[in-house]
Amino acid sequence: MKIETLPLTPAIPLSTKRRWRKPAIALAVAVALAGGWFAFKGTSAPPAPAPKAEAKPTVFELSHSDVVTVEARELARRLPLSGSLAPLSQATVKSKVSGVVLETGLREGMNVSAGQVIARLDDADARARVAQYAAALKEANARLALATKNEANSQALLKQNYISQNSFDTTRNSVELAQASVDAARAQLDLARIALNDTVIRAPLSGVVSKRFVQAGEKLSPDSPVMAIVDLQHLTLDAQVPASDIPRIQVGQDVHFRVDGFDARDFTGKVARINPATEAGSRAMLVYISVANTDGLLRAGMFAKGQITTDKSETRPIVPLAALRKDGERDVVYRVADGKVVAQPVQLGMRNQDEGMAEVTHGIDAGAVLLNVPLDGVKPGAQVKLAGAATAKPDAKSADKPVVVAKKD
Repeated sequence: MKIETLPLTPAIPLSTKRRWRKPAIALAVAVALAGGWFAFKGTSAPPAPAPKAEAKPTVFELSHSDVVTVEARELARRLPLSGSLAPLSQATVKSKVSGVVLETGLREGMNVSAGQVIARLDDADARARVAQYAAALKEANARLALATKNEANSQALLKQNYISQNSFDTTRNSVELAQASVDAARAQLDLARIALNDTVIRAPLSGVVSKRFVQAGEKLSPDSPVMAIVDLQHLTLDAQVPASDIPRIQVGQDVHFRVDGFDARDFTGKVARINPATEAGSRAMLVYISVANTDGLLRAGMFAKGQITTDKSETRPIVPLAALRKDGERDVVYRVADGKVVAQPVQLGMRNQDEGMAEVTHGIDAGAVLLNVPLDGVKPGAQVKLAGAATAKPDAKSADKPVVVAKKD
């Protein structure tokens, strides 16, 4: 076996090792100095935090339909009704005696006053009867005078005992019979005079002629109709009301109604009477409403629709029912004051569901601005402004605030 000896590695000169050792030491010293400087800066003064952006409050923009201004007025509950107008007073004038019509100058639609002559009958027969009964009365008075004279003579003879008591009683009875004849004749004369007056037919009331039944020359018998007269100055609205609503109605309550053809003009009346029985075939009762028709525009038979005011409040602030909120057991409204929403407790009185309004007895005054409807996100404390409201010179802060249009829930 041959053993070979490998040549040895040449030795590195000492000068080469010393050449790279000096730069390495200098680099280590520099790194150490730099680390110490940074450590010193970190302990002496922490870096200032970056400035944060300020939170901008949200301003809700309200439209004019979102708010309502409180007004003070009366609030009333009303009950609808309808019916026909009828004259309060009307009459069909009839003849009381028989006779031929001499004249009748009135026609339908003409005004007539109470006591005015509307027809004349031939009064010849009536005048003859007056003369006949006047003569009969004169004859009866003559017999009474004779009987009275005989009674006086008989009384004188009786005192002197020239006649008996029986004879005197007979004479006195003759006086009584003569007096009865006078009374009967006088009554017959009065009836004849009444019949003579009845040949002139007069209007029993003021009004308008609605129907004329006779013409001149016709022969009338007793109870024959002559004319129909209606009083249009005072009318009655006969309205049917359900029996269940009758407890709400009282005499004297105000009624407002309208009639077709009068351009939505309001007419007024008052409850005058209430029928105590329901109408046949229905569960309604008639309510009679007195209507003053001083201008004569309304006519009998016109159809009317209106409302009875059953309850009425005093003049107080009125708010919409949609503006009311509940805070536990309390009723509150959202009031807009100084650009913010404030929850305002209120005390309520009368409510009208049909009108959608409620009476406020305590809590707010007339002129307050309220949120009319619930709005999404608008709660007490929120900042709001009206759409289109004029602003003078907005400052920089208000100009930076974001504006959100409020939406209804």
